[in-house]
Amino acid sequence: MRKPVILVTGANGEVGHGLIKSLAAAGEQDLVAIDLEPLDPELAGLCRNSFIGSILDRHLMERVVSEYEVREIYHLAALLSTRSEFTPESAHEVNVEGTMGLLQLAMEQSSWRGEPVKFLFPSSIAVYGLPDLPTKERAGKVKEYEWTAPTTMYGCIKLYTEQLGRYFAEHYRQLAAEADHRRVDFRGIRFPGIISAVTLPSGGTSDFAPEMIHAAARGEPYACFVREDTIIPFMVMPDAIKALLDLAKASADRLRRRVYNVTSFSISAGEIRERVMSSFPEADIVFDPDQKRQHIVDTWPLDVDDGPARRDWGWSPDFDVNRAFSEYLVPEIRERYRP
Repeated sequence: MRKPVILVTGANGEVGHGLIKSLAAAGEQDLVAIDLEPLDPELAGLCRNSFIGSILDRHLMERVVSEYEVREIYHLAALLSTRSEFTPESAHEVNVEGTMGLLQLAMEQSSWRGEPVKFLFPSSIAVYGLPDLPTKERAGKVKEYEWTAPTTMYGCIKLYTEQLGRYFAEHYRQLAAEADHRRVDFRGIRFPGIISAVTLPSGGTSDFAPEMIHAAARGEPYACFVREDTIIPFMVMPDAIKALLDLAKASADRLRRRVYNVTSFSISAGEIRERVMSSFPEADIVFDPDQKRQHIVDTWPLDVDDGPARRDWGWSPDFDVNRAFSEYLVPEIRERYRP
């Protein structure tokens, strides 16, 4: 008999590290991970098995389902926003075709199991596209259905794959002669910028925040690629992991949406610098905006409305901006680089 497992794609990434550790700490032992690189030893010891390869490798995915019955998927594998702009065709291949393949896998596994496979999908505020700064100021807290006109390949793909998930969850093969009752329990979260103390930033357009803090702790100069007055919403990694796990645990009959905003605090790049300088007084941080990346960030909202998540599944972050810096980011990052 195949063992029921939770499948985590992109397991070596920033979110994957925290997610696998949290699932293991909660007593979940039947984890199977996939990543392009060998899984970090500390994570491999927490998983039943790990596979090296691409989610686009059909033979690899067939091997996974021949050995395991997948009951839940955390689909984290993706090309991130900056890299997606340089290689949009590759981004489409990985982020769209890879997700489609996993949704089809989930559909087949749902058939074998006789109940829907949960499919947790991290989306992004990159799905938003506000036209100019005055509009951004007037918009305030943006709802899930507002201003969804992304200007980046990454944002376009995230918005499209949200809709793919909704289709597989609610409308799959709706014109078939015989009704196809198979479904995927698709649940998406639109994350703000995520700041981690444990892993290094790896190509996100919101990474100016974690890059600034890590550079200061290492004693290296940092030129921030956005203006000092740039404001977007953020959360720290522990809250991002909590959001995924809380949404996964929520009863399906309470969920009124397929995709939810979550956030913790909005802060300017200048305010981040002030907080970093208060903890690392010798830090050398200047602002040298990259106009192309600045334009992208300017299309993202100042804040998002996460009321539906709070209402439907009790979302509430553990870290406001003060706790984020004083209890998580500064002490954890300082310890990371301690001689």
